[in-house]
This record gives sequence, C-alpha cells and structure tokens, in this order.
Amino acid sequence: MTSPAKMQELIGIQLQTLHLQTEPATLYDPIRYMLSLGGKRIRPVLLLMGTELFDGNMHDALSAAIGIEVFHNFTLLHDDIMDNAPLRRAKPTVHRKWNSNIAILSGDAMFVKSCQLMMEVPDHALRDVVNVFQATALEVCEGQQLDMDYENETSVTIERYLKMIRLKTAVLLGCSLKVGALIANATEEDAQHIYDFGVNLGLAFQLQDDVLDVYADTEKFGKQVGGDILSNKKTYLLLTALNQSSGLLKEELLQWIHQSISSDKNVDKVQAVTRIYNSLGVREQAEKKMNQLYQEAFDHLSAIPVSSSKKEPLQKLAESLLIRDV
Repeated sequence: MTSPAKMQELIGIQLQTLHLQTEPATLYDPIRYMLSLGGKRIRPVLLLMGTELFDGNMHDALSAAIGIEVFHNFTLLHDDIMDNAPLRRAKPTVHRKWNSNIAILSGDAMFVKSCQLMMEVPDHALRDVVNVFQATALEVCEGQQLDMDYENETSVTIERYLKMIRLKTAVLLGCSLKVGALIANATEEDAQHIYDFGVNLGLAFQLQDDVLDVYADTEKFGKQVGGDILSNKKTYLLLTALNQSSGLLKEELLQWIHQSISSDKNVDKVQAVTRIYNSLGVREQAEKKMNQLYQEAFDHLSAIPVSSSKKEPLQKLAESLLIRDV
C-alpha cells in the first residue's frame, strides 16, 4: 500500500507538470497560480486510496485524482469571487490578482480540464466514473447555491443545513472514493459503501469545523475564532441555539444577530453568543451528532469485505481529519 504522504507528493508533481496551454496567458496563468497555492490534496488522495483498497493500480487512477483536485480548486476559485474573498491560503485570490472576468473564465476552463482528465480513466470504468463525477459536480453547485440562499433566510432548519453541507462539501469526498473504487472494479455494493463512508466523514468534518470556529485555540485552528458568529453564518451551533432558545435568551440571541457589524463590538458579540451556546449545551449536541456521523462512516467501511490491514490507512487518515485540537 502506498502511504498518503507519498500520494500527496505524487499528486503535487502531477499538478506542477499538468499540461496547460501558454496562450492566452490571462486564461492559463491564473489556473497555474490557483493550483500552486497548495492544500492538503485530501480528495485526490482519497481517490487513490479508494483504488488501492480494492487492489487496483494507483497509476490507473492518477488522471482522475488530478481531475478531482482541479475540479475542487475550480469551485474554490468561483467561491472566492462570490464571497469577494481577498485571500486564499494567505495569497491574493485570483479575482484580486487579475480581475473577476478573468477569474470566472479561468474557473470555467478548470472545469473543462477536470472533465478531460476524468475521461482518461480505463475504458472499463469510463461510463460509471463520468456519471458519478457529473452528478457530483451538479450537486456541489446546488450546495453552493443553497449556502448563498441561506444567508438571507430566517427559517433554515438543521435538516436543511445538513443537506446543504452534504451537497457543498461531503459528496465530493464520497465521489473521490467511489471513483477510485470503480477504477479498481469494486462491486456496486462496495462502491456505494465507500461512497457513504466519504459522505458521512465529510459531514462529520464540517460539524467539527463549526465547533472549532467557536471553541478552538486561534493559533492551532489557523483562522479567527468566532468568525462564524461575527458573520451570522448558519452553522449547526447557531441553528440549534435558535431552535432551542426561548424568552429573553432567544431575544438576546436575535439582538446580537441583527446588530450591525462594528469592530468595537466584535469581542462582545463573540463572548455573548458563546455564552448562550454554553447555556444551551449546543457544543455537546453538535459533537454528539458529529460522533454519530463518524460512527456511520466507519460502519460503511466495516461492511466492505477486505482485510483490516487494507482499511487501516483510510482509518488513520479519517482520524487525522477529525482529531484536531480545540
């Protein structure tokens, strides 16, 4: 079995040498820049691990792994435009370094390139791989739209939130694993199990991110703690608090949500909303749901009839994703 670290190294080399045209430079240079910003490359690693889990040849899946990573970065590029984000991994975003029109078109070209790469899988898996990839790509777009819709909605339920993060984030993890399995000739049942493992893992990861945004150590988390509170982002914690609070407590929470952004009140807002979360026990509820999803993920992995030694790298990777300092 190839180690995840070795897979990351191989993926990095493939991305650096990815064939892209030189002209027009304003179309292709932003793509090269976006792909050079780094990241953990979790999705392509999962794809390659999905192939090796079922005794497939990792190199047969390499083009698909790069395709998944190019697609993921395309979604990040367009997300940055929609969010008007100034930075991506501490570097200027593409639309800031060039402009929004260039960023949109370069993102479109990245999506086309990802489709071309997915078409390079072995013929026996081509139709199934393309079908699952295209279905997932559409779901990711649906999830992004729901995320934007929810910004101005006041009646978002926890169930709708879970649906949104499933589409926006989790399905691409499931897709990565399933594509790898299909390339390795896994049965339909086993391919579905590994897909469900990835989806539940992705959901659990997002819920943990919601918790960490409020309760993590800033230096360990790598970004501002309380950012979701300041932006009134719909998270599992906020929606649980809105659902379970009443009377003066709910009135206070709504007052903080409706308060206009003011830097001199930021600390007060984070502290006040966190105090409300603590009084309702929403952190514990979010962690309980996260652990439930984590267990469901491993139930699907356990159902796959391969040896424990083959599953161990996936288990360790999953644990590394979900065991982060708070």
